[in-house]
Amino acid sequence: MTLTKLEIFKQHCLINGQWTSTDNSLPVTNPANGDVIAQVPDLSAEQVNEAIVHAQQAMLSWRALSPAQRGALLKAWYALIMAHQDELALIMTSEQGKPLSEAKGEIAYAASYVEWFAEEAMRIQGEVLPAANAQQRIIVSREPVGVCAAITPWNFPAAMITRKVAPALAAGCSMLVKPAQQTPLTALALGELACRAGIPAGVLQIVTGDARTIGEALTANPIVRKLSFTGSTRIGSLLMAQCAKDVKRLSLELGGNAPFIVFDDADVELAVAELIKAKFRNAGQTCISPNRVYVQEDLMPAFTAQLVEQVSQLRLGDGLAPDTQIGPLIDAAAVAKVEAHVADALSAGATLLCGGERLSAQHNWYKPTVLAEVPPTAQCACEETFGPLLPLISFSTEQQVIGYANDTPFGLAAYLFSDNLHRVQRVVEQIESGMVGINTGVISAANAPFGGVKASGLGREGAHVGIEEYLEMKYQCYGIKRH
Repeated sequence: MTLTKLEIFKQHCLINGQWTSTDNSLPVTNPANGDVIAQVPDLSAEQVNEAIVHAQQAMLSWRALSPAQRGALLKAWYALIMAHQDELALIMTSEQGKPLSEAKGEIAYAASYVEWFAEEAMRIQGEVLPAANAQQRIIVSREPVGVCAAITPWNFPAAMITRKVAPALAAGCSMLVKPAQQTPLTALALGELACRAGIPAGVLQIVTGDARTIGEALTANPIVRKLSFTGSTRIGSLLMAQCAKDVKRLSLELGGNAPFIVFDDADVELAVAELIKAKFRNAGQTCISPNRVYVQEDLMPAFTAQLVEQVSQLRLGDGLAPDTQIGPLIDAAAVAKVEAHVADALSAGATLLCGGERLSAQHNWYKPTVLAEVPPTAQCACEETFGPLLPLISFSTEQQVIGYANDTPFGLAAYLFSDNLHRVQRVVEQIESGMVGINTGVISAANAPFGGVKASGLGREGAHVGIEEYLEMKYQCYGIKRH
């Protein structure tokens, strides 16, 4: 089925409940072949500011709905997302490149946030506190932050939207979403389904265009009281500075450099299987993807042999092909970064065990690559590669590998494999990371708090704490007359 025949396929912005176009547009390309598959509006700052005004007006009636009413509309949106899972996956694979099976999985994962926060709307709680003064009563209530904005990345074009939009709407906020320029079509399709679900005009708006122009418009407008961003630490720091003028609330999910630690008492087959799942999902273009693999010296030969055997069998191809396991990288710049990291490691003494090259100069596929004897100072061990590269680094002691793992400004995710419960507890308590997977490479869930420490960001998404990011506490002190 071609995209243009899908009823949810949209090439216009969603502004105040209307599909809006402009004279200027930006192309959307398929990373598998470079074909232009759509044109979306390139909005001006003035048009974004008009949408912000609509969001402010829409929020007045949206926040006045009961939590149950908002939750019911979110549940209707959830049902429509799941009913259109196949169409959404086709759109996503066409613009992002990941295998169709992964895209369908992401749609279900994205929908789970909508379902979760539809129910969390009814769990927004206040407090009654004891007062030291007998003539007073203290109540703490929670109210929506206000108009919110989300700037989302291209690697998970559905989940990164619902993880932000669902709690904002459940809390009573309105929201503008600026999807990544590479992958706006999934966002627009989700917007269409939100309209069909009955979410009122202006409550959710999707704006497309130049990232700098729209980002500056969102951060400069005082009506916007909260910004949620997922992306690089460099851009997150810039947005943070821009938001400082109005002291906007911020949620930032930024860069990662996840260590994957395998101790000599680990289950080798399990560790290899989970590493492959965690690393090569989305061709390694995942913020919590293992970026550095530390294996204890005695286990390295057995671990390496199993890993190389299995990685060598992974199948690259167009994400729409049924047997594809790894799709293309998002663009040529992504491929160039992987190439640079591989070249740097090899020049520093690393050994190439498999992969190490792109399929052709005209395409964005890079073969899954394993490097051994990688120095801890190599670029691929110090920087996030965001591609299908596994650098193997040996270690001897527990304290040595903890030092390696924490020797980074980032702290988003970490992974630890060991059958020794005492060791697991010791290491987990010392790892500087917001999330740790123990004997598993799959850690994301709607009911778990997602986020990092250090330069990996601020705040948490998901779980019961996710909705708190969109709520303000109001302290009320009542004086009571005594008769």
